[in-house]
Amino acid sequence: MFERVTSRFPRTSAPRTRAAVLAAGLGTSVVLGAGVAVAVDNTAASGAAGAVQAQAAAQSKVAEAQAKAVEAQAAKAKEAAEAKKAAAAKAAQAKKAAKAAAKKKAASWIDPVESYKLSASFAQNGGMWASKHSGQDYAVPTGTPVVAAHGGTVVKAGGNGAGDGPAYGNAVVIKHGNKTYSQYAHLSSVNVKVGQVVKTGQKIALSGNTGNSSGPHLHFEIRSTPNYGSAVDPVKFLRGKGVTV
Repeated sequence: MFERVTSRFPRTSAPRTRAAVLAAGLGTSVVLGAGVAVAVDNTAASGAAGAVQAQAAAQSKVAEAQAKAVEAQAAKAKEAAEAKKAAAAKAAQAKKAAKAAAKKKAASWIDPVESYKLSASFAQNGGMWASKHSGQDYAVPTGTPVVAAHGGTVVKAGGNGAGDGPAYGNAVVIKHGNKTYSQYAHLSSVNVKVGQVVKTGQKIALSGNTGNSSGPHLHFEIRSTPNYGSAVDPVKFLRGKGVTV
């Protein structure tokens, strides 16, 4: 007779086996579900990061555009300031030049009339004078403006040669200092009076044909005194002062 053998391993019932299989399957599902959830979370995080980067890039571009605009505005303001400064400097230079020119003109001598033709000269002989001619004649039409050849003070003005005799007609004498006087004669009208201070180039009279005159002209003298008989060559004098006669 054979001895009956009993198995040491317990028999697993079918219900328990199915339960184990279900449990294993459920565990796998849980693991897979967790993986899918992680993947979804990663995708969402990646999208959010991209949105943040895009927003940052947009803000950077805006900031860059604003910075460029500020730089352009600053450059324009600087350019305007430099232009204003240059204009001010140019105006100051022009003012300085004008002042220098005025000062130079005040210190210089000029012709007593413009657009003239020289006629009778100094020391010229002729029947029109008691002796030699005492000045330089400038042939100009009656009514030509006569100006002060140099700044000074009027010491004689009026008819009868302003005291030098009827041969001069209407006349003016100006004192310039340093024993120098200028005389203007045969005038049609006198526009200054004794004691008046005049500037170089200021109109003092109109030319004419008064007194002992053979035609419209200005008789011009340079004297060492205000009176007749002290005349010097006016053309030589003016040329010595740089005047083109």
